[in-house]
Amino acid sequence: MNAVCPACGVAVVPGYVRCPKCHAGLPLGAGRTKRTTADPGGTAVPQSGFPIVPVLVALGVAAAIILVFGVRSAGKQTRAAPPPPPGPIEATPRPQLRPSTGPATVLPPAPAAAETAVQDLRAAVVELEGALRRQRLWGRVDIAGQRIDVRSGSCSDPAMRPLIDGKASLLHAAGLTKLRCVEQSGAVVFERDL
Repeated sequence: MNAVCPACGVAVVPGYVRCPKCHAGLPLGAGRTKRTTADPGGTAVPQSGFPIVPVLVALGVAAAIILVFGVRSAGKQTRAAPPPPPGPIEATPRPQLRPSTGPATVLPPAPAAAETAVQDLRAAVVELEGALRRQRLWGRVDIAGQRIDVRSGSCSDPAMRPLIDGKASLLHAAGLTKLRCVEQSGAVVFERDL
C-alpha cells in the first residue's frame, strides 16, 4: 500500500522518511513505519559465554615465546663462561720402592716452595702489567724461562725505563734475571739485568 505525500500529493512507497519529489517530511502513517527494537533475525549466532578458544591460542603462543627465549638465554649462559686456562702442571714424585720386608713408603709431595714461586711470579707479572696500564704504556708481558719480555709499542717512551726500574726488585724477587722491551714488530729496544 502506497502512501501519499501531504505536501505535493505524490505516491510514496512505504519506508521513505521524506518525499522523493518535494523532500517534505512524511508522517508516520504515510509510507513510514515505526522501527522496532526487536531482533531482526538472520544467520548470526549470538555470543554466549567466555571465548575459550582465543584465550587458549594466546596462552600457547606466550608459552612458545617464553620457551624459545628461555632456551636461547640458557645456551648463552653456558657459552659465556669459557673454561679458565690451565695452570702449570706440577710433577709429583714417584714412590720409591725399597727392598725391605716392611710396607712400601710413599714420599710426601713436592714442597710448597715451588707453588709459592709460581704465585710470586704471577703476582709480579700482574703488578707490572697494571703499572704499564696506569702509565698508559699499554703492553703485554711474557715469561720465557728466567727472562721477562715486555711487548709494547711504547718501549721508546721516556716513562718506560723509570717504570721498569721501579719494578725491578719485585721481578728479581720472583726469580727473573733479565728483562727485554720488545716493539710490536719484534725489534728489541732495550735489554737489562734485574
